[in-house]
Amino acid sequence: MTQKNKLRSQDWFGRKGRAGYHHRAWVKTEGFPQECFAGRPVIGICNSASELTPCNTHLKFVAQAVKRGVWQAGGFPLEFPTISLGETLLRPSSMLFRNLMSMDVEEMIRANPLDGVVLLCGCDKTTPAQIMGAASVDLPTLMISGGPMLDGHYQGRIVGSGTDERRLDAEVRAGRLSPEAFIESEAEAMRSHGHCNTMGTASTMTNLAETLGLQMPGSAAIPAVDSRRYALAQLAGKRIVEMVWEDLRISKILTRKAFENAIRVNAAIGGSTNAVVHLLAMAGRANVSLSLDDFDSLTRGIPLLVNLMPAGEYLMEEFFYAGGLPVVIKELGKIIHGDCLTVTGKTIAENVANAKNYDERVIKRYDQPVKKDVPIAVLYGNLCPDGAIIKEAAASMELMQHKGKAVVFENIEDLHARIDSDDLAVDENSILVLKNCGPRGYPGMPEVGDMPIPKKLLQKGVRDMVRISDARMSGTAYGTVILHVAPEAAIGGPLAFVENGDEIVVDVPQRQLTLLVSDSELEKRRANWQPPELGIQRGYQSLYIKHVLQANKGADFDFLVGSSGSSVTRESH
Repeated sequence: MTQKNKLRSQDWFGRKGRAGYHHRAWVKTEGFPQECFAGRPVIGICNSASELTPCNTHLKFVAQAVKRGVWQAGGFPLEFPTISLGETLLRPSSMLFRNLMSMDVEEMIRANPLDGVVLLCGCDKTTPAQIMGAASVDLPTLMISGGPMLDGHYQGRIVGSGTDERRLDAEVRAGRLSPEAFIESEAEAMRSHGHCNTMGTASTMTNLAETLGLQMPGSAAIPAVDSRRYALAQLAGKRIVEMVWEDLRISKILTRKAFENAIRVNAAIGGSTNAVVHLLAMAGRANVSLSLDDFDSLTRGIPLLVNLMPAGEYLMEEFFYAGGLPVVIKELGKIIHGDCLTVTGKTIAENVANAKNYDERVIKRYDQPVKKDVPIAVLYGNLCPDGAIIKEAAASMELMQHKGKAVVFENIEDLHARIDSDDLAVDENSILVLKNCGPRGYPGMPEVGDMPIPKKLLQKGVRDMVRISDARMSGTAYGTVILHVAPEAAIGGPLAFVENGDEIVVDVPQRQLTLLVSDSELEKRRANWQPPELGIQRGYQSLYIKHVLQANKGADFDFLVGSSGSSVTRESH
């Protein structure tokens, strides 16, 4: 793109007559002179900052740094807000609104006079939602994440957001930690701007955005309060202007090879299981063929290289000091498609060529990993005909092959009411089963799959057991947890027909999950089954229930798969 009249924004600002007058005059009310949109690339800064999303509040400062870079490169930056999704306050689940945010991002990018866009993300769903929306428009696109918070410190040790919250809560329930000490840990664990400092979903998705080629090299790990994040944001502002002139669109970056890289890197960093539904949805928007089976086949033999919670010992701050994601990608070597194009205009191999590992306690060598061959395994069987997943790196190896009797909870309210009851018929060999927490059944597929260990087992020292559900779990969580069972219970998947006392066989090495109930008995149960009454008749949730796909398809809306491009042919006046 070398001629100024080829800029998409000129279809707004370069028009003659009343239409051009209208567009230009109203921007001038903001104090911008004519020269700002007379042939300059207009860069949209898509900001998910919100005080209701604590992880993203500081993005307003990141936006200022991006603007400096855009101006510096001769562009015209215009910041705009979108829906913001936080894990900490939203009910019933932030996942319920991921697709809505993606629609907001998509439509605002397409509807406005933008030549390129910088996506500002942080908390779990803001990263995939923005990528999904941007991929459906296909303009030059670059992402800047807000970065992780600083390490937490409590009682002489580092504590990780989410992961240690669960650990400390279990200690309270077991009677080993006082409620007062638990509350005291809150401010010491969460002590700065930024998203979770563990390798939870937020860190996972920003690292995978960098792996896909959408972030500047090394940017995912920089702490939120580190001045280098703002310096890099300014460089990103300069770079997006260059990308517009190069016509380097997001579709040239989000290729099948790039998604294969992301799947493999997710295994190497011990990333969140939530990456599965997000990458599937993102690939669907980018018109890239990706399936659930790819997550199993592409990660077999991949070692866990990153020693971060919940699978390891350290946090994102140490990961940054050790060299961050470029070190991991370089260490994976030929396993990565090094020829994939990135936002720098260079290949991913070129981006990481000079990466150095400064702390092998945090980032391990390929031949000396944290763990060998612990992928996200995809299971099949009569309990999950369309698949289920388990994160081996966070699970107990002794439970990878297990047979136990089901202890069934029909919904989340049933779980909360009975999990700590002294009358609950459960022992350490039981398998906890939670229904109606999938995309439609909740609705919104919440992070409740890592069901709490029953109190009476905690008091005996039990810290893990097999758990099965159609829900998700937080990337900061851990345990032998089988998730994303498809089809889900609420639409009549076999999970709906599991009863207390049914025997279930888990065989992760053989990738099997089997309910030891005959087909004829399951058909009898199906005949007597009634779908749950959700009581939702209107609004966005009604739309969601009608159109959401199952977990093995990324839980996107059926009518959003694919893209519509950037063309808008009709005027507004």
